[in-house]
Amino acid sequence: MTQVLSTLLSHYRRHPGQLIMLLLGLWVASALWSGIQAINATARDSYARADALFATQLDQLERRDGAPLTRAEYHALRQAGLPVSPMLEGEVVSQDGTRLTLIGIDPLTLSGDNPFAQADTSAALNDFLTPPWQTRLAPDTLAALGIEREDASGATPTLAEGQQLPPLILSSALPPNTLIMDIAAAARLLESGNEITRMVAAPGALSEAPAGLTLTHATTLASPGQLTESFHLNLTALGLLAWVVGLFIVQAALGLALEQRLGMLRTLRVLGVSGRRLVVALSVELLLLGLIGALAGIASGVWLAHFLLPDVAATLGSLYGAGVGQELNLPWHYWVGGLAVSLGGLLLAGSGVLWRAARLNMLELGQMQAWRRGYRRQLTLMSISGALALSIALALYTWLRFQPPGDGLVAGFGLIAALLLASALWLPPLLALLLKGLAYLARRRPLIHWAMADMQLQLPRLSLAMMALLIALATNLGVGSMVGGFRLTFLEWLDQRLVAPLYLNAPSEQYAEIDAWLADRPEVSERLLTRRSEAALQAATTPEGSRSIGSPIELYGITPGESLTPHWPLLATLQSRSSAWAAFSEGAIFINEQLATAENLSPGDQLTLSAPGANETLAIAAIYPDYGNPSRQVLMASPQLAARFDAPPSSMGLVLSDNADVDALRAALGERFDLGSDALSDQREIKRIATEIFERTFTITRALNGLTLAVAALALFASLLTQARSRRQQLAPLWALGVPRAQLAQLNLAQLGGTALVTGLLAVPLGIAITWGLVAIINVAAFGWRLPLYLFPWEMAVTLATAVGVALLAAALPTLRFWRASPRALLAEEANQ
Repeated sequence: MTQVLSTLLSHYRRHPGQLIMLLLGLWVASALWSGIQAINATARDSYARADALFATQLDQLERRDGAPLTRAEYHALRQAGLPVSPMLEGEVVSQDGTRLTLIGIDPLTLSGDNPFAQADTSAALNDFLTPPWQTRLAPDTLAALGIEREDASGATPTLAEGQQLPPLILSSALPPNTLIMDIAAAARLLESGNEITRMVAAPGALSEAPAGLTLTHATTLASPGQLTESFHLNLTALGLLAWVVGLFIVQAALGLALEQRLGMLRTLRVLGVSGRRLVVALSVELLLLGLIGALAGIASGVWLAHFLLPDVAATLGSLYGAGVGQELNLPWHYWVGGLAVSLGGLLLAGSGVLWRAARLNMLELGQMQAWRRGYRRQLTLMSISGALALSIALALYTWLRFQPPGDGLVAGFGLIAALLLASALWLPPLLALLLKGLAYLARRRPLIHWAMADMQLQLPRLSLAMMALLIALATNLGVGSMVGGFRLTFLEWLDQRLVAPLYLNAPSEQYAEIDAWLADRPEVSERLLTRRSEAALQAATTPEGSRSIGSPIELYGITPGESLTPHWPLLATLQSRSSAWAAFSEGAIFINEQLATAENLSPGDQLTLSAPGANETLAIAAIYPDYGNPSRQVLMASPQLAARFDAPPSSMGLVLSDNADVDALRAALGERFDLGSDALSDQREIKRIATEIFERTFTITRALNGLTLAVAALALFASLLTQARSRRQQLAPLWALGVPRAQLAQLNLAQLGGTALVTGLLAVPLGIAITWGLVAIINVAAFGWRLPLYLFPWEMAVTLATAVGVALLAAALPTLRFWRASPRALLAEEANQ
């Protein structure tokens, strides 16, 4: 066995290019898959630590008017016998500009099974409670403070504003960029005085909220892990796609390597090596090469994860408020899983080669055409398999149509995967049929007829690479159209929402006085007051009947003024847009698309909402889009929301006259009401920040799309490079018959460019189908709202140009070698035919 294996491996000493391409395919497939899994593993570890921050899922008490709670109110509730605990939250900035969440707690009154209420020893608890106190933080937060891990214990770093943190104590259970300390120490750092952020209690400890407070039960708190599951599923799908495309390189390299070793295999069989032993030796060879490629890929994947993790953390923080550490935290099963996926993919790619080697008889082993004889049968099997994949896609689509709105995320990805598989499987039969038809049409033009027949001969080797190119192009087009449509919709939505040039954020108790003062200002033409509150959605009444729901809901109040009403988007109304706004002003409600999708609601239905001291049944007048909001929201006119649910003001938009002096108004507001410089926000600045967040959000998607397309180009390049010698053998007779080398080189480029163009043309409708699946199925199932379907002709043209460019670039080196080959070498090639 050792001698057989050594003989097989000696082939790569004579053909190092094939070995490089084989290892390259394994490397890139494993690197992209492992990198994405490393990112997902790190993010999920951060979610687990964030959930463990309050493992008991505490109930929360806050003031109804939005004002800060005080220690006096906490003491009053404790004296009344309520089991509440104070909590203080704020932000501090490290020396390098990183914003850290600071949480102050009282471990003596916190729920007993909470991890922060426990300590290893009474001495440790005493150190946490008494000066100089302690700062507990995760190890991956040390980088933001500029401290090495070995120097962390007991260190007292200084923040950007000069405050000094209490001595550091590491706790790996904490989420990233979070500091935990005693509430007294937190109050000193935040200079909060007697204010506290909220009071918490064990789940179910409070049956109702005390007067003037709102109670948020633990079961209503959304988990970042749930909200971000679709994001990670999307990353996993892209990683799996790159892994599959990388395996095309492996398949092409393995097929050619085995074909070129046919003489060697025949000799080994003649010398007495059984077919079973030969297959075992080939399997061991695959395993050895797979270990090398997989280990290199996993190492590169970790580096890729390090490179992309900051953008992923920014994305998850911007979209969901989920903190993700900047340091990779990989469990043991990540390494084992990465190795298993890589080796499993290699065996999958090599299984066809092993099957052919086991079934070919000794006489056929010496014939180069033996590999092509079964290709017609393969095309038939591909057509049948493609039809089966399309049937699965249609079945999934039919099943999804009968599922509740918002469900079917995994099935949606399965539908897109089935479409991609069906298209990839049908590509070689379509190319073969097209080439056969073109060859018939060009039967009176010998050179073109030969070119079409030659492409039919190349198709068995090029089909895998073209399938990889089709998948990569369609995916890039689909994801690019989705991202581009999201960008256009998002910016348009911002323009519609941010109609006022200035937005005021002040303490809620000051809004009445500010509103009266602004009413006398000639430069302010309209004041758009907003309010916020929470309620419970008890029931919904539809034409089918009434049903109980019992879920929390967010109430948002707007002022339907002359500036806002024409621009606010509505997706569906009962009669007309004007009648919907008229009903809205009289007390009807609008609901966002997320709520409509989740509960299958329509205009005309009624909702029963309850809050402390309020129970209202309201009619739905319209449904409006609310892109990017993971919450279910009910929209009411601000006066109605204040009257029915006693909702406090939250902000105010100021519509100004054309000649208004913004700086003078800002200064007058600050001086009159003692407001800070950040109380008045410019609409343009809000839009700029939101746009920056969006652009960074999709950095990871664009990067993975680019890498996937690069892998597809490598697959095509590998296929062309590995068959360069046989191509010269086919072109040499034409040169010997008098066809100039320049014309042969142009013909070769035209063959591949034309085939890639056809592949690109087929990728366009497939990309449109993927875009539809992403916006109509995946986005609805993941977020509860649907994006408009945008098509970008320029992007389609770029896709076609990319397909042709990738093919010409991959064909350039083999063509250049043929161009530079000496006449003697070409005559030698011709003599070998």
